[in-house]
Amino acid sequence: MTFLRRCLQRELTRVVDATTGTSTRRVLVAGSTPDQCDDQVVIPVSGSGLAAAADLHTELVSAARHDTQAVVLLGTLSRVDDVYHALEGVSEIWSPTTRLISVSYNRLWRPIVRLMRSLTGAEAHQENWIPPQETENLLEQTGFEVVERRSAILLPLPIPLLGSFINKWLSPLPIVRHLCVYNVIVARPLPGTRSTSPSVSVIVAARNEEGNIASLVQRVPKLSERQELIFVEGGSRDDTWGAIEKAIGTLNPSGSLVSAYKQTGIGKGDAVRLGFAKATGDILIILDADLSVPPEELPRFIRLLRENRCEFANGSRLVYPMEKQAMQFLNLIGNRLFGIAFSYLLGQPVRDTLCGTKALWSNDYRRIADQRSHFGDFDPFGDFDLLFGAARLHLKIRDVPVHYKERVYGSTNISRFRHGLMLLRMTAVAARKLRFI
Repeated sequence: MTFLRRCLQRELTRVVDATTGTSTRRVLVAGSTPDQCDDQVVIPVSGSGLAAAADLHTELVSAARHDTQAVVLLGTLSRVDDVYHALEGVSEIWSPTTRLISVSYNRLWRPIVRLMRSLTGAEAHQENWIPPQETENLLEQTGFEVVERRSAILLPLPIPLLGSFINKWLSPLPIVRHLCVYNVIVARPLPGTRSTSPSVSVIVAARNEEGNIASLVQRVPKLSERQELIFVEGGSRDDTWGAIEKAIGTLNPSGSLVSAYKQTGIGKGDAVRLGFAKATGDILIILDADLSVPPEELPRFIRLLRENRCEFANGSRLVYPMEKQAMQFLNLIGNRLFGIAFSYLLGQPVRDTLCGTKALWSNDYRRIADQRSHFGDFDPFGDFDLLFGAARLHLKIRDVPVHYKERVYGSTNISRFRHGLMLLRMTAVAARKLRFI
């Protein structure tokens, strides 16, 4: 039966590696002692009886865990005598960026697991066999918020090619995933307000928006005691840059210092990255220059981040009624369909991927930028680069409903069919890099 155990370890290691973004190949077979590897620690089960909650709690609140990127509880919550007391107070000590990853057996596999242990002569284990819904309930009671749910290993047999194919491509599928051997839950600590008065940088990528610039500068509301408005212009056929130059160095009514940069690359994604590189704020927020999303709605994005209700605020245009010409019918249908697909692929509800209004903490953006090579330079829009990076870091993404208005100047820069094909490509990237791993 050793080959079965090795097969399970290998397949589970692959999933945990992808989930944490670091390597666990050494620690998954390290025995019963917690082992540190890179920026994470794996705490496996030990002994035949239920472990004392106090012992696990001591391990979790130790100084070594405070700033760890990921703490993997490998079957641990199923083998502790009181999950609540083991986790109580842990979220208040951990860094907001630390992620708890709980791995446990699916209860459907309980008879098979017990049979295999009996056949191998392994010592009988006393276990809780807590269902994932109850694990989530206990996590929420102890100050954690569930970010993502995964399943792993549908075929725990070392069948060449077939086993790997089934476990990679079939295990994540809806309905089928409920039959997998392991349940994986990713959660984040909820310590409360992160910063009472963070500085804010508003990034505006502008092309062919000459008639909107003056109004935008006037309408950006007060978001913080320290805020800046950064324009990035490139490739305009009208005098967008001239309109921006008139506002450079001035203060808008809300106190935003206006600055601007000429884009040297191509595409909105390149413009947003340039704006982020020049920004000095604690919070970065993107606003489209066409004013289709009213600037007056930006404060709610800042509030959600400041109060730690999410770590990535994503605007959603698909909740409230739109003005008549705000979005063409085919675009609306496409956005809804892609929203369903990306919600599944990202593991969190994201119903409107292409809404230009998005906000996140600058330190989280730097973490996303540091891992950009994982996905490659694939995104001309800039939206998916941020969303995929946030999903891989297990940042809590929350949709923020906004009112979508018809543009009052110029025409859309979106090509319906060409960009539709690009969205299909984005879907393939998300499937390959995030879900089917």
